[in-house]
Amino acid sequence: MQHVTEITNWAVDLIGVKKTYARKIQALRGVNIQVGRGEIFGLLGPNGAGKSTLVKIMMTLVRPDVAYGTVLGRPLGNRKKRAVMGFLPELSRFPSYLTAHQALDYYGAIAKVPRVTRRKRATELLERVGLKDWSDTRVSQYSKGMSRRLGLAQALINDPELLVLDEPTDGLDPIGRREVRTLLAELRRAGKTIFINSHLLSEVETVCDRVAILHQGLVARQGTLSELTQHTVEYRIVTSGDVGAVRAEVEKIGGSIDDGQIIVSGHDAKRVNEIIDLLRSRDYLIESVQPRRFSLEDVFVEVIGDAADSVGAPPIARRAS
Repeated sequence: MQHVTEITNWAVDLIGVKKTYARKIQALRGVNIQVGRGEIFGLLGPNGAGKSTLVKIMMTLVRPDVAYGTVLGRPLGNRKKRAVMGFLPELSRFPSYLTAHQALDYYGAIAKVPRVTRRKRATELLERVGLKDWSDTRVSQYSKGMSRRLGLAQALINDPELLVLDEPTDGLDPIGRREVRTLLAELRRAGKTIFINSHLLSEVETVCDRVAILHQGLVARQGTLSELTQHTVEYRIVTSGDVGAVRAEVEKIGGSIDDGQIIVSGHDAKRVNEIIDLLRSRDYLIESVQPRRFSLEDVFVEVIGDAADSVGAPPIARRAS
């Protein structure tokens, strides 16, 4: 059953999204997602977290049990707003007998893009995704990476306000992935909102403004990259001597010792200086003090690890990713 809340300023504002498949498999258990207009938003999670189910609900391909909220300021599933959304599914397929240009013309017609406009856009998009020289080649001859490029062009044929991409760089080589990142940055500058579902953390970290980590059908973390990583800063103090002799004093101040290095977690510069003073008073030579901000991958692993260690955690929904 689907419910609606009042209109918001978010491009995507979904609250309490639930979906249960057969055999009582809970793919989504009350997901809250907010995506700002004009930003690139990344959805992360392990296999079975419910990512693709959430994307399909946004695109009205799967009916939720419950879903409150709006997409582009209108109730989820609003036909007018669905017409200004572009979608690249995880597994995109095109009629093998069509050429790339014919395929874009076909999907543009389905999206009710005027003939003159869609044919012009098809030519422009094929050049933009690197398929200009293959525009008159049948899709049956395309590699996986080329099909992915064509899928991205198809998602853009209606000049969407909101672009929803499910694993957009799957099958692409490093150069292709860089080209996609460049294109997404251009689309953001043009005011488009982009929602990316991906398992490639490095890609998400490079292009996304905000991120949500989905695990066991719930949002475990959501925010900007700096918000997600700010609590996981640490300093590593490297010395020339064996710091084991001062372990007790270091731990009393709030540090720890790992592999011969002193680690101070958090932003507390006072503790760092106290440990440095301690080391100098004991005639240690300090070789370096190295600040380290954890990566998105570190946060992801932390979230999954915390969930796995929690007592009474519900079983992971394994049907949908």
